Amino acid sequence: MQVQGFFDVHFEAVRDAFAGLFDDPQQRGAALCIRIGDETVVDLWAGQADKEGQEAWHSDTILNLFSCTKPFAAVTALQLVGEGRLALDTPIAEYWPEFAAADKQRITLRQVLSHQAGLPALRQMREPDALYDWAGMCEALAAEAPWWEPGKQHGYAPITYGWLIGEVLRRVTGKLPGDVIVARTAAPLGLDFHIGLDDADFPRVSHLSRGKGNLGDEAAQRLLKVSFTQPSAMSTLAFANPPSILTSSNKPEWRRMQQPAANGHGNARSLAGFYSGLLDGRLLESDLLAELTREHSRGEDLTLLTTTRYGLGCMLDQPEVANATFGMGPKSFGHPGAGGSVGFADPEREVGFGFVTNSLGPYVLMDPRAQHLASALKGCL
Repeated sequence: MQVQGFFDVHFEAVRDAFAGLFDDPQQRGAALCIRIGDETVVDLWAGQADKEGQEAWHSDTILNLFSCTKPFAAVTALQLVGEGRLALDTPIAEYWPEFAAADKQRITLRQVLSHQAGLPALRQMREPDALYDWAGMCEALAAEAPWWEPGKQHGYAPITYGWLIGEVLRRVTGKLPGDVIVARTAAPLGLDFHIGLDDADFPRVSHLSRGKGNLGDEAAQRLLKVSFTQPSAMSTLAFANPPSILTSSNKPEWRRMQQPAANGHGNARSLAGFYSGLLDGRLLESDLLAELTREHSRGEDLTLLTTTRYGLGCMLDQPEVANATFGMGPKSFGHPGAGGSVGFADPEREVGFGFVTNSLGPYVLMDPRAQHLASALKGCL
């Protein structure tokens, strides 16, 4: 496999580790970008971008980053906190009055951002097309009762996070959430990142597909078993209500929508650049960055059925947990996306890291491919 791009000679081991991913015949395409301070030391891509294997992965190839999108939304919310337009501990119902229904009048923005709000799923099954009905999904969430007492436990909200945070952003700014987030995070840094993709960009979007024959680790198998055997379980509904969540990532309507939990489109550079922008203070003041990365939730995740640790809209490193460490250092923070893509920062080494792939793996949190690359980077440093 021919690897394209650039790497500093001191990081040749990272380049070799990246090239080694393609020893697996199921690895179609991927890209890796690493920034240290204000310098890009690795910017690599390789493989195929299309389904048939005829179109090469190019320098400007982008793809759906799934939950790597969530920290972009969280940072936007915190920027508005810094401007006094939002408050972390003010009930969301003050910005979104309908949200107070079903005893949710005390749920705060902080609880939503740290996955403590008790709203990871809707109980009543929606039609597939409901996924693209912003007003309808927000209305359903406003009427939904929490699955647990808010603030007492935590459970990852894989898709509802986008409507919950996005609607607050819309109510406060009067603009569509994707437009607000991109204008405040990607545009100032010159990042090729989008929430609500223009049709003109469709030709450079990589097609996503799942690998075969790999059941993943114990956490993945546990979640998979629940989804097959308990259709009404909260964990199942979190990922499959509306049912189109699991089948829409390559569809035009998914690319066009603005769902800031899961449908950001970008590349490895956009992830590494975003985290570099956080570390150097271009996106958040130091006190707000400290709030973003302070531990808010830790322990057994009621949705993912594994141990998680959250700040505000980001996952915090768990060095002692094999499937939940970014692999660099205990102060690392960021977010994986379904299937293997990940962006994170290691503030101790001033690292901004982005890895993206169109060959989706089965893991719940960290994909071993990204961990392997981070390990190689750590060795170089």
